[in-house]
Amino acid sequence: MKKLILWLLVVLFTLAPLSGVFAGGAQDEAQGPVEFEFWTRETQSERMATIQVLIDTYVAMNPDVTIKLVAVDENDMALNMRAAASAGTMPALLEIDAEIAVALGAEGILDTDAAGKMIAKVGKNKFFPRTLDLFETGDIGVYYAIPYHGMTQGIWYRADWFKEAGLEPPTTWETVEKAAKYFYNPEENMYGILVGTMETESYDEQCFTPIAMSNKAGLFDKDGNLIFNSPEMKEAIEYYARLAKYSPPGPQTWRARDYYLQGRMAMFFYSTFIMDDLAVFEVAKGSLTSDNFAGLDGAEFDPDLVINTKCATIIDNKQPAGFGAVCSLAMPVQDDPRITQATMDFLTYLYSPNAYITFLHMAVGGMMPVLKGVGETERFLNDPKGVYSRYGADKIREINEGLDNIESFGIVEGVRIEAASTIYSKKIIPQMIYKITQEGMDIDQAMAWAEAEMKKLLK
Repeated sequence: MKKLILWLLVVLFTLAPLSGVFAGGAQDEAQGPVEFEFWTRETQSERMATIQVLIDTYVAMNPDVTIKLVAVDENDMALNMRAAASAGTMPALLEIDAEIAVALGAEGILDTDAAGKMIAKVGKNKFFPRTLDLFETGDIGVYYAIPYHGMTQGIWYRADWFKEAGLEPPTTWETVEKAAKYFYNPEENMYGILVGTMETESYDEQCFTPIAMSNKAGLFDKDGNLIFNSPEMKEAIEYYARLAKYSPPGPQTWRARDYYLQGRMAMFFYSTFIMDDLAVFEVAKGSLTSDNFAGLDGAEFDPDLVINTKCATIIDNKQPAGFGAVCSLAMPVQDDPRITQATMDFLTYLYSPNAYITFLHMAVGGMMPVLKGVGETERFLNDPKGVYSRYGADKIREINEGLDNIESFGIVEGVRIEAASTIYSKKIIPQMIYKITQEGMDIDQAMAWAEAEMKKLLK
């Protein structure tokens, strides 16, 4: 670990001047020592160490700036920030997801002017447009935070099986259902697709959201009125229930990816976090045993699985839709303009090619670039685990472009509906799905139950 950190420090020192980051550094404006805190949601020790190397490299070139790195569990981030705002002890920089950024921004805690300046400095046209949309305030061109990395979810599928069967890629309701039915053969312990059906799992809603959105079904209209119980939503639920019949038996969650890794399933919904599982034995081995499912005997690692797997990042019916999450770097409002200036200079460094890719490589697959073209560079493809090179630039580009199709129940015609996040947190949709797929409840009855639960929350 120490050798790795030393190597990172040497590389960053060597390449940093090439980025032009430090020209006109923080102290051009600061006129004296500046100290600020950077709160990160990366609480693992190895990730903290990597971020600290990035900070140390920057500070070595800007000795009048002191940056304290603070790890904060993402579940505590909003609460801690509100407490810091009340106490007047706010950090200058936050690594937070879109939901938290919008919530804090709506409370006036975040500096939208500084965020806009940073987006312009990085280059607004360099971002995948949808990643910016997630942080827009409602005023066109005004943003709560700056997108930094993201992950997409799609349908990962056996492209070699599809080709042999003469099936089209699973990108529409019709092609997905046709393939799920074709490959479903429970007598041979073979299943067509994995969708979530566990009543307490967010995975259910992550699978369901792009299906509903592709049918133009939402929870709210742009004025915040609940419109859940609609014909479009019923069609989406009926479709999801049909897909669930082609999944492994019993209520299922993401863990059933084991079927895919053992060659017993044709498709499954999953985020880009699966990328290293498909490519590296040491990561995949937990899914190659018989420990998690009685119906699986275990299997050898298939080195060709990563080659034979493709990802459909959108599903289309009445409109194309995808699912994912984007994490940002946000700047809380500061009393001292020198701190804001120093923070923006540090951010310029974090978006420089070498520092940016070093940060993304902390979580292979889990942190995909929000800047167009980065994912196809030789530097990015050469990650420490050797994962991305096994996919190749073309496949990485296809996966990464899924960031431009992220849809959410919480954004309607550009308007952020915060109540959607509350409904998500209470697992109402997963409970409804469980009632339908596992308990056999009538769909109309289940939708009426879900709508009633949503109304209770809104009160």
